[in-house]
Order: sequence, then C-alpha cells, then structure tokens
Amino acid sequence: MPVALLALCFSLSGCAKDYSLSPPPDSEQITVTVKVPEELEAKVMQVMYRSATCKRITHGASGQRIELEGYHGIDVYPQRQGQSDLYQASLPKDGGGACQWKLSNVTFGVRYKDPSFFGQDAIFGGGGGIIAIFDHNNSPRGGADYKVAGDLVLKKDYYPWVSERFLGGYKKFISLIGEGKTHVKYQALQANQIYFEPVLHPGFVLYSVGVKEKKKGNYITYTYPDGNVVADGRPDSKFLRLQAIRLAAESRK
Repeated sequence: MPVALLALCFSLSGCAKDYSLSPPPDSEQITVTVKVPEELEAKVMQVMYRSATCKRITHGASGQRIELEGYHGIDVYPQRQGQSDLYQASLPKDGGGACQWKLSNVTFGVRYKDPSFFGQDAIFGGGGGIIAIFDHNNSPRGGADYKVAGDLVLKKDYYPWVSERFLGGYKKFISLIGEGKTHVKYQALQANQIYFEPVLHPGFVLYSVGVKEKKKGNYITYTYPDGNVVADGRPDSKFLRLQAIRLAAESRK
C-alpha cells in the first residue's frame, strides 16, 4: 500500500517508542472503491489511526493534565483497477506497531481533474468529499451526519459550480455541489466495503459572481442553468434547485 506519512505534532506519554504503523499480515481490511467520472479524479485518501496505548497529552482551562488517544495520519493513493473507472484502496483495520493502532476514519472523494476547462485561472474550490468513521470518535471535520449498518454504498448527484470572487483579490473556483456539506460524514462501524459513485451532471452548471464592494443591497448573483438569476441574499438550497431544473429538462425529452 503506497503511503506518505503526514507530519505529526503532538505529545505522547511514556518512554520513547516506535510510533510507526506495522499492520499484521492477517489484519482484516476495509476496501474503499470510488467510481470516477471522466471529468473528475479521485482525491488522495486521508486515513487516521488511533491508539489507546500511545496517549497524547493536552491541558484543560485550569491547567489540568488530560490524556487522549494518540492519532496517526497517513495519505493513501487509490489505485486504478485495470482500465476501468474504479479506483480502490485497502485499509488494514489493525494498524499494529508498538502503539497498537486501530483504523478510525478515512476522508476521500473526487475533484475536478482539470479546473482550467472553466478558465485558465480557475482552481478547485471544494465539494465531492466523503468521510467514513469506523469507531465512536469524531472525524477531523466533526461527528457523523448519518449512521449506517453494514457496508457503506453511496451514489450521489453532483453539479459544477463556477464562482468568481473579487473581495481580497480576484479568484475563480470550480466546486462540486452535492446534497449536504463539502464533506458528508457517515459512521459505519460494521463496514468492510465502502463504495462511492459520484454522478456528475456537467450540462447543468451554476455560475455565481461575488460583490466588488461590501455595502447594503449588494448580494452574490447566481445564474442557474435554466437562465434564472437570483441576487436577493436569501438562503436557499442550490442543490435542490439544480436537481429540479435537471429533472424538469429530462422530463421534456
């Protein structure tokens, strides 16, 4: 499993130890599979292991010593399966080593392969992320949004969102709008298989243009694929609106 260790900056109690992972050959595996649309690419997976043996030490508001589980992060690069559009990685549940590391969570997903398709100065903004949590701890982005029994199988719609921002300097972002936040979090305590199939709808692009100065009455302008323009500052679900536009267009065919 090709991995690159992330920098670790925390205090561990006890004598000096070898904090590296050393999964035993017979460790159970969790297989993570991502079906990647042509315009997208699989993100590097950020995998976290935790240890009740190697503690990290912090202090409370009044200076009291608090011991917490140690954590160890690695990057895992999902591997393409032959000539298919499936990218896969196997994660040992038992991380082994002197700290007896246990798999805690994995952050993965998809992003635009070539943001410059939307302009030479475009960069990827966010979205298309999934977090699977395998224990009762929070992920780096907080607790689970949903809890599932057994394996985790996801098929989700996504829409391109091109946003231009001017305050603090011009920037153009291409993001993926899906149902929920940029990362949707699932607790899957019994999972052995994780399957994620993002369905991209490239023909239904949302465009937004930010304000050039802050003043009352200035709002971000959103232009939807059906030509409707919204700039009233009221919150709405951009994803649900895009879904409705696409479904209406498809029903007319």
